[in-house]
Amino acid sequence: MRVNRKNHQTPGIDMSPMLDVIFQLILFFLVSTTFASLPGINVKLPQSVTATSRDATGAIITVEVDGTMYLNDKETTFETIDAMLAALDIGGRSRLDFPITINADSEVTNGTLVQIFDALRKNGFSSVSLRTSSRKKEK
Repeated sequence: MRVNRKNHQTPGIDMSPMLDVIFQLILFFLVSTTFASLPGINVKLPQSVTATSRDATGAIITVEVDGTMYLNDKETTFETIDAMLAALDIGGRSRLDFPITINADSEVTNGTLVQIFDALRKNGFSSVSLRTSSRKKEK
């Protein structure tokens, strides 16, 4: 008597290449993503109804109520901000077009802001914006 044995293998899909592609895509998106530089300094920003969003790819000057000042993440004073702005790495861009954002607490005096603007102008920066928080329009 003859017995027919058939080795039936169920067809399957090899998932390894697909997993490799998925991991490559994840790595690509992680490496190519840019993250906003938000300092861990808390300031109460002034409110504005007409505030518009702007790209914050340049330098950030943060001023607290007590007068503590930071250029990006480095603490500075009015005596040292000139030197720090002069040594600021702007990546080969023009100082006239390099964006500077000022995050000043709503209680910071006008005189403090004028001193910061003077230091910026003295170092050739003219693209300066004041960061505010948005307030809903009143009807």
